[in-house]
Amino acid sequence: MNKYIKTIAILTGSLFLITACNSNTEKNQENMKTDKNQLDVIFPKGEKGSADFFTGNAYNIGLVAPDTTFTTAVGNVYFEPGARSNWHSHPAGQILIITDGVGYHQIEGQPIEVIKKGDVVKCPPNVRHWHGASPDVGLQQLYIVPNTEKGIVDWQEAVTDEQYKKE
Repeated sequence: MNKYIKTIAILTGSLFLITACNSNTEKNQENMKTDKNQLDVIFPKGEKGSADFFTGNAYNIGLVAPDTTFTTAVGNVYFEPGARSNWHSHPAGQILIITDGVGYHQIEGQPIEVIKKGDVVKCPPNVRHWHGASPDVGLQQLYIVPNTEKGIVDWQEAVTDEQYKKE
C-alpha cells in the first residue's frame, strides 16, 4: 500500500508542476503580446501637445531650455500610435534621436522613412518635414534644435490621413 501512495503522490506532484509550468508559459506569452507595443520610457511623459500642432496624442517635455549660452533646445516627445506632428520647419534644422518604438519621418517631396529605436534623423534648416508614430506602435524621440537665436520652429498645416498612410 505504501508503494501505491508514493506513486500517487509522485504523479500528483508531477501533474501540479506540469500545470504550473504551462500556466506560467501562457502568462509570459500573454505579457509578451501586450508588452510588445509598450515603450521603454526614459523621461516623464510631459504635457500633451496642442491639437494646433499635432494629430493624435503627443506629449512633450523640455529637457534643455534655449538660452544665450548653449543656444540649443533639447526635449523628448512621446507619440502614441497614430499620432504625428504637423508639417513644420526649423530655421537652424533639427536632429531627432529615436529612443524607442516605430514611426515615420518625411521631408517634403521625399518618400516616408520608417524610423525606429537607435535611428538618428537630421532635418535640414528651413526644410518642411513631419514625424510621428506608426499606426500600431508608439514612438519616443529626443529632439535637438541648435542655434535657437535663429528661431525654433515654424508650424504649418496638419499632415492629412492620406499623406500619413502613403507609407
